Amino acid sequence: MAAKVFIDGEAGTTGLQIRDRLAVRSDIRLVRIDPDKRKDLKARIAAFAEADIAILCLPDEAVREIVPEVARLGCRLIDASTAHRVHPDWVFGFAELESGRRARIAAAKNVANPGCYSTGAIALIRPLRDAGLIGRDAKLAITAVSGYSGGGKAMIAEFEAGTAADYFLYAMAQKHKHVPEIMAYGGLAARPVFVPAVGRFAQGMIVELPLHLAPGGGIAKAEAALRDHYAGQRFVSVVAAESYGGRIDPTRLNGTNRLELSVHGDAESGAAVAIAVLDNLGKGASGAAVQNLNLMLGIDEGTGL
Repeated sequence: MAAKVFIDGEAGTTGLQIRDRLAVRSDIRLVRIDPDKRKDLKARIAAFAEADIAILCLPDEAVREIVPEVARLGCRLIDASTAHRVHPDWVFGFAELESGRRARIAAAKNVANPGCYSTGAIALIRPLRDAGLIGRDAKLAITAVSGYSGGGKAMIAEFEAGTAADYFLYAMAQKHKHVPEIMAYGGLAARPVFVPAVGRFAQGMIVELPLHLAPGGGIAKAEAALRDHYAGQRFVSVVAAESYGGRIDPTRLNGTNRLELSVHGDAESGAAVAIAVLDNLGKGASGAAVQNLNLMLGIDEGTGL
């Protein structure tokens, strides 16, 4: 029997991509409501009641409003917003984070999908923390650039109209909504400095973590820690720095659920930068949601990916 899935907010960028990934699957039946009733609470509640799992692709405040309304229903939830990523009653849905994380996702009533920037940052930081190469109190700086699709409909319209700059920084006041989850699941006590940017490309992302590692062998140890942590993973891979040929394209993994990690720098001095590349709408959003959905359904996590 096909699993019934409702996407609340399917008209948004992430919701549309999730819908497109699920619509072609015979093991999924999408629960739909009339487009003109997508903000009608009664119609939405009925859809939640019918679904086995619902995926919330809504702004944070809208998520906080709807979750109490559907808590009494049997429907399990995947939240693609920021609202529950560090909530103790929600399971953080980064399957590759640690041993046992998949089992927690599979058994969860409520799963919080990771953010795009935080997926790359946590993927780099957590293994280095576990290996003792980054201290809990380390004062880190993280920089990143994303395609403009991550900014939602207003930013997409701005770029498509040609009124946005080709590249710009934002969130310099250090209040970016992904930082709490980076700290929580990266294992950091000190708040990192985080400077995100947007470029004139629709999808794709690079997250950069500058590091001062031990001269001589520090860079090799960092790469080894990443390889050990992600050994055997389907969607996360560690690649040699030289494989990029000196340039890294943020769009190289577009349309996939893959995450690619590498460590670059000068071995003699230990000056380094760890790099994560992903599709901000793939492993950074819709792909991760589908991976979590598959785990919650008890099927191969790569189905449809």
